[in-house]
Amino acid sequence: QVQLVESGGGLVQAGGSLRLSCAASGFAFANYAMGWFRQAPGKEREFVGRITWNGGATYYSDSVKGRFTISRDNAKNTVYLEMNNLKPEDTAVYYCAAARIRFWAVATAPKDFGSWGQGTQVTVSS
Repeated sequence: QVQLVESGGGLVQAGGSLRLSCAASGFAFANYAMGWFRQAPGKEREFVGRITWNGGATYYSDSVKGRFTISRDNAKNTVYLEMNNLKPEDTAVYYCAAARIRFWAVATAPKDFGSWGQGTQVTVSS
């Protein structure tokens, strides 16, 4: 069974940093782009960024570009989201997800991803 498990969330002050991890199992991790999304209370799930199957390219939403970095370690079946200079508006539940199609490099919408983790809460205080 496909399983994605996020960890690393918590409470941090504005300007601080957090590093989220997503451990994957049950599928050929190295064949799939991985994405990060977030959802704040009362809002739709929002694309944060994604990384290609081989880690060769990343893409970020304008709201996090320059502050967040996605990386992956295919040997460990793990994808990371490093968040720097956090702002209160970054507060949300963060999810990792696997693309629906192998070797797909351009997925950016929730509908483009078929497997999701349980989410981890990130709270940024002012």
